[in-house]
Amino acid sequence: MTNTQVEVMQFIKEQDVRFVRLVFCDIFGQIKNISISADELGRAFASGISFDASAVKGFLQVDESDLLLFPDPATLSILPWRPAQGRVVRFFCSIRRPDGSRFEGDGRSLLEETVQKAALQGYQFGVGPECEFYLFKLNDEGQPTYTPIDRGTYLDVAPLDKGENVRREICLNLEQMGFYTERSHHESGPGQHEIDFKYSSPLEAADNFITFRSVVKTIADRSGLFASFLPKPLPTESGSGLHINLSITREGEQSRLLEQQMTAGILNRIKEISLFLNPLVNSYERLGSFEAPRYIGWGQANRSLLIRIPQTSGEYRRIEVRSADPSCNPYLAITLLLNAALEGIREGLTPPEEYVGSAYQMQKGTTLPSSLAEAMELAQNSSFVQSIIPQRLFSYFLEAKKADWLAYEEAVDKSEASRKNVFFTT
Repeated sequence: MTNTQVEVMQFIKEQDVRFVRLVFCDIFGQIKNISISADELGRAFASGISFDASAVKGFLQVDESDLLLFPDPATLSILPWRPAQGRVVRFFCSIRRPDGSRFEGDGRSLLEETVQKAALQGYQFGVGPECEFYLFKLNDEGQPTYTPIDRGTYLDVAPLDKGENVRREICLNLEQMGFYTERSHHESGPGQHEIDFKYSSPLEAADNFITFRSVVKTIADRSGLFASFLPKPLPTESGSGLHINLSITREGEQSRLLEQQMTAGILNRIKEISLFLNPLVNSYERLGSFEAPRYIGWGQANRSLLIRIPQTSGEYRRIEVRSADPSCNPYLAITLLLNAALEGIREGLTPPEEYVGSAYQMQKGTTLPSSLAEAMELAQNSSFVQSIIPQRLFSYFLEAKKADWLAYEEAVDKSEASRKNVFFTT
């Protein structure tokens, strides 16, 4: 991966790059971008590219609207579906105020600070997301429907699996962007698919997830389909999760004790941070059905538990957090998970006894939030969340989620209201 501005500028010249996309995310994790000419890239590195932040929901008011994008040279990537002549490249950006200070609504910088804080304490985290999504057909007007591309089930092959060529194109395009996947397959639901990422640093993993969602939607659209990352697009079928695999080392060494303390820290804070792992009304229709967790516990075999310890060893040893879904802002979700893990280590927490039976026999009081409203209340009363998420970002986020909940409560058709984002943002 290119790491310096000098190398980037040389690459731009040699590869006939004409346009540069400066990418960032709003507070909900939705991708945004500004396109500049390649000749403007030097200025972007030096002094940033301004944009009207009052037009981005949750950023600034009209009386203080200017923010600046500064591209991260380490995130250079060609967009392979764009023309080979007059190429287009993409950078992820940090967001700053005109005085040079970090913008508090920039989730990417927030995650970067958490990683740096952990490193100063001698800890390094690895993150490997596993993301599920649905492929739906379009109608005669080119608009999305709720009709899946196929009726396949878990690990089916063609002709039952009609999405294998789309998955292939997704993986090949990601590889050309320097982003490697480990495996892909048809999932349990009709038209449902999963692609797993190669382990990387927390910041790279979050960047990769944003890239992944964008590439999946782009390739699906070019294939005459619609890709949905909604947690529960089909009420009677399997929901789509974002399983987040976490590993930890101290000064390069693994430790079972660190893993246990990390697990305990996440279990201790998971209810408070669920709003950011499961940010939609629809998110809570997924939890507790099929293999999606409802109960707060951990174990090695039971996939209905919140945290699963896969049967792996050595460099592949990890924990798998199974409650998050792909509608989340990955920068905020991973930031909160890592801080919960660090708290568990700092306080020497011990996880409860491993649960080996049926999750549905666990005692009351050990469940995840059952609705967006409950998740909002838990986050709003959490000093832990508010010590990590900047107050302004938290206030805007909460205000938007309250509006979502109110619209759902007032809807006549609640099933349709909970899926309202299926055709647009997710």
